[in-house]
Amino acid sequence: MRNFLNFLRSKTFLIQLGLALLLSIIIIFLVLNWLKSTTNHGEFVEVPDFSKQSVMEMRKSIEDAGLRYEVLDSANYNPDYPRFSIIEQTPSAGAKVKTNRKIYFTVNPSGYKKVTVPKIIQVTKRNASSMLKAVGLDVERVTYVDELGKDMVYQLKFKGKYIKPGDKLPKTSKIELICGNGSIPERAIIKADSEQE
Repeated sequence: MRNFLNFLRSKTFLIQLGLALLLSIIIIFLVLNWLKSTTNHGEFVEVPDFSKQSVMEMRKSIEDAGLRYEVLDSANYNPDYPRFSIIEQTPSAGAKVKTNRKIYFTVNPSGYKKVTVPKIIQVTKRNASSMLKAVGLDVERVTYVDELGKDMVYQLKFKGKYIKPGDKLPKTSKIELICGNGSIPERAIIKADSEQE
């Protein structure tokens, strides 16, 4: 035991202990520097604003910024943005990210998705309007013709052309309703007169 205590007090032990501590400090310093260089510690890139850029413009900008990207499809058309342009990005513009970070983009589709015209023939104007709104269509105007059913829908038009229930139109399209005004059609009066003769 006395020999061991003497060894702990010896010059040789103190030199070895000092060398071990010095070596540990050097190793820790080297490891921290290596981690800093491999993880780009403290080096950030500010994410640019890609809003309304085309996919081609975005690709060039993102490469210049040292970032990667992934394009996500979008089902919802936004008329405030050009077709096939960036409408959303994650992370958002101005965020600080590390080099080579992947940015996710949502692209505006070419137009509104198409919806099916509901069965609104022989339905009242009020109910027809509600049914159209429910699928994303709207009433542009109502035209009245001589038909016995007042405010009853008899025909439909889109951009001046007749359409029928089941046809597909872009969402938000505006439809013209052709409704009865409650009068007996002239053809029915003529037919009734000819039958009496």
